[in-house]
Amino acid sequence: MTFDQLELKSITTDDLSAVVELDQACFGGLWTLDAYQREIDSPNSVLLGLFAPLSTVNLLAMGCFWSILEEAHITILAVHPRYQGQGLGQAILYFLLKAAYELGLERATLEVRVSNKAAISLYQKFGFKTAGQRRRYYKDNDEDALILWLGNIQYPEFPDSLEKLRIKMSDRLKLYSWSIVDC
Repeated sequence: MTFDQLELKSITTDDLSAVVELDQACFGGLWTLDAYQREIDSPNSVLLGLFAPLSTVNLLAMGCFWSILEEAHITILAVHPRYQGQGLGQAILYFLLKAAYELGLERATLEVRVSNKAAISLYQKFGFKTAGQRRRYYKDNDEDALILWLGNIQYPEFPDSLEKLRIKMSDRLKLYSWSIVDC
């Protein structure tokens, strides 16, 4: 079996058109080109992408978090609609948490639409717990957001947990003939 290679890399200004395209496909234009440029320029942002050089869609998935004190606040996790369900969301989330660990951050948080059952399930697989709810958080339809929380990132057992998640993620990607090159 041959595997299509995915490249994990930090998103740069050269990738902005692909980023805006993915944002449009997933969120209908949540963030602007200027907003993504600010993320690239910010020393407190980590913005990662999974690129498929041989695919018609170049950027298949992306994720972003803000480093705020000891916290990785995940702001974006997007997988191109054509490639959802293939483990790419797991891959991006894994690499975001790995980056948070390497930066010495202690916990991760995020908001997710209460109706986004697939995303909630993904986050729960990674150990996120519900910490609360923000009423009418999403302005497009006044939908509530769940606040999800993952603590203990700097605990001694976290690297083992991360490794188990990496193995699960790799196995899932292989089912769809993907392999990752960590650039």
